[in-house]
Amino acid sequence: MQEPVWLDDTSCALEEFARHVSQVTKAADYPHAVEIAKNIPVYDGAALVAQNDTDEAWKPVMAEWNRAFESGPGIIAIRRGYTDTQVIDDVTEALNSIIAEEEAKGVGHGDHFAAAGANSRVWNGHEKLGVKSPELFVRYNTNECVRRVSEAWLGTGYQITTQANVVRPGGKAQTAHRDYHMGFQSSEDLKTYPATQHALSAQLTLQGAVAHCDMPLESGPTKLLPYSQSYLPGYLAVLREDFRAFFEENCVQMPLQKGDLLFFNPATFHAAGENTSTDIQRFANLMQVGSAYGRSIEIVDRARLSLAVYPELSKAATNKQLTAREVDNVVAASAEGYPFPANLDIDSPLSGMAPASQQDVMRQALAEGWDSEAYAQAIAEQLERKRSH
Repeated sequence: MQEPVWLDDTSCALEEFARHVSQVTKAADYPHAVEIAKNIPVYDGAALVAQNDTDEAWKPVMAEWNRAFESGPGIIAIRRGYTDTQVIDDVTEALNSIIAEEEAKGVGHGDHFAAAGANSRVWNGHEKLGVKSPELFVRYNTNECVRRVSEAWLGTGYQITTQANVVRPGGKAQTAHRDYHMGFQSSEDLKTYPATQHALSAQLTLQGAVAHCDMPLESGPTKLLPYSQSYLPGYLAVLREDFRAFFEENCVQMPLQKGDLLFFNPATFHAAGENTSTDIQRFANLMQVGSAYGRSIEIVDRARLSLAVYPELSKAATNKQLTAREVDNVVAASAEGYPFPANLDIDSPLSGMAPASQQDVMRQALAEGWDSEAYAQAIAEQLERKRSH
């Protein structure tokens, strides 16, 4: 029987998913782990760094991590990922000062999967930390475990982004979700991608978190569903209420200590937990590592291209020289169709999971009959938001 090329709601079967995530992690498959906790392999980062001092020595460990992300539980924890907790405290202080500065400016930072205002977040914390305190940035990013786990999944040339997230006492849980790329798209959009792209999306990023404080269960550490990452229709399934209810009934949470690391395949069903404590400011520096391969071969200035094309395309559309489909084919060929990378301080997802793409702007302009000057102004404003500060 051939596998389907196109996925839709009929592809999502809860019974099949339940069987899929009922797998049990065997210690024999993860010989470098110090334990299996809640179906998740747990490693001692300090011990691994002490024991492995060459690329060849690290390869078996990294291969083990790769298999865990691909076909295993999808998740690993690394205890003592940072043994220097002073640098953790110093970075926490620096990021908290950035939070205070941004909140004083009245900047409203949305969250993709939680209500705005339920937490404090620093978008693009990686760059902001480096600019604010280069010395701290250097100390923080010498971490060998982060390097090895990133290369275990993505190879060399990876790109790090970080988003500090502080969940206060009483902060509510997120809804179950998968992450970037496809985890930020609607059900309708997801159905336009073939199953091969659903399988590819998770290969392009790695999710991580550095615990900047002790995170007992009452503080609401991330809820995780092991083995959910390899369920192919999962990007559609995680948007359904029946799958989200199943997640809530079957997810696990792992308490973390300051300096611990948690990494997982971005297709893993997960959600930040509710902070039911009275005094714990749960502080995690979320890490999203991107593959070097998530890029086109040539640099194309699509803003310049779409501005050049727009007058002719608008005229052809108005005069019915082209069908609506033909017009949209030109939009797809000329304007940037993906809203990311974005400055989420400026294009914050307060009303959705992603800001408008260049194609969205071009389609709106054509539908509403904007003249060339109005379209150029909208693109200029969008480009102004495409900066890191």
